[in-house]
Amino acid sequence: MLTERFDSAFHYAHDLHRTQARKVAAVPYISHLMAVASLVIEHGGDEDQSIAALLHDAVEDQGGIKTLTAIRAMFGDGVADMVADCTDSWDEPRLPWRLRKESYIAALPNKPARSLLVVLADKTHNAEAIVADYRILGEPVWDRFNGGPQGTRWYYRTLAEAFPETLPRQLLDRLSRAVDGFAVD
Repeated sequence: MLTERFDSAFHYAHDLHRTQARKVAAVPYISHLMAVASLVIEHGGDEDQSIAALLHDAVEDQGGIKTLTAIRAMFGDGVADMVADCTDSWDEPRLPWRLRKESYIAALPNKPARSLLVVLADKTHNAEAIVADYRILGEPVWDRFNGGPQGTRWYYRTLAEAFPETLPRQLLDRLSRAVDGFAVD
């Protein structure tokens, strides 16, 4: 069962991301965080993993190490470590897109399974959202992604292949199907 800690994490995530919207649709960003937390819960994650899912973009998008320190104080080392494992950029200015993504993918095998479930849920929801947006907008959808169509597809395909087979098969398959639906070569 989820406790008041989850409620607190939800409110904190909402406060952090209040002014953000998804890349394509003008949907409040919290919807993505809720979807990732739902996927984690539906695939056997515990409360700490679901809290990390709500906060997985907080460090990257909302304050870096200062935000991670706050997460650690509020929700503990386990949650903070999972959030850190979801983060591909600590530096400002950020490294170039391709270098960041290559580094992130290379680090995946060293991440604990608890973190990888959160990462997989995040990437699955992102990929499915890209497919849904592509069906509505067509090629202009790629204008909002730093990697463009080829880079974005490369990133998600490489991620799908990098996740260990020990993660939930249904979620791995969903990610692969979504990437197949990108319809770009």
